[in-house]
Amino acid sequence: MESQTASAYLERIGVPPGVRADAAGIRLLHRAHQLAVPFENLSIHLSEPISLAEDDLVGKIVRRRRGGFCYELNGLFALLLEALGARVTRVGARVFGQDGLGPPFDHLALIVHGSDGSGAWLADVGFGRHSVYPLLLDGRARQDDPAGVFELADADGGDLDVLRDGQPQYRIELRPRALDDFAPTCWYQQTSPASHFRQDTICSLLTDDGRVSVSGRALIRTAGGARTEEHLDDDAALLAAYRDLFGIVLSRVPLVRGD
Repeated sequence: MESQTASAYLERIGVPPGVRADAAGIRLLHRAHQLAVPFENLSIHLSEPISLAEDDLVGKIVRRRRGGFCYELNGLFALLLEALGARVTRVGARVFGQDGLGPPFDHLALIVHGSDGSGAWLADVGFGRHSVYPLLLDGRARQDDPAGVFELADADGGDLDVLRDGQPQYRIELRPRALDDFAPTCWYQQTSPASHFRQDTICSLLTDDGRVSVSGRALIRTAGGARTEEHLDDDAALLAAYRDLFGIVLSRVPLVRGD
């Protein structure tokens, strides 16, 4: 990533120039990214093809100030960390669901070594509700975070399970991968009737005291442990919520066609 692009990316997430990818900087960047860049699947329901090419990721997330899902968010975040001096390994993960583990490359996560030799850290700004700060990869004790209590547990075959509040979230395969390795599953998530990303729209953002989300037409806010939900009755209200809460300006409402 070129320095000019990195500077624009830092401006996008509200971090001043000069930040380093040391332990403190990685924590700062991890939280700032989630406060500024929403987790969202709107492109799928706007019939916008999702590309993992660097120029396309920069154009969407930095220039057009949109969000994305894991392959996009963690894919671009990895490039920023590397531009700032960190060493980043991209790893695949399988997400735990009602029917067990999802397919390989179901999720992209990052293993990061800071420019100061700190880490390894598990960094993940692309899982929706997840840890606010990076997690120590080699730690097996509980790790308290504003988003909950996280634990990393050894799994079969050298894999690693990530748990939040005692519930398994995903299983990491620690083998290094390239972002291109995730392209087929990224395409599957966009096009397959079996993909949960095709079932409804989601747009979600970390806030200082909780989280704000628009799931379908439901506006959900959590703050200080309290949850409120409001139905957005018409298209104008839905478009205004995307604009005012997430900075996403759309000319039309995403259409969930059903498969």
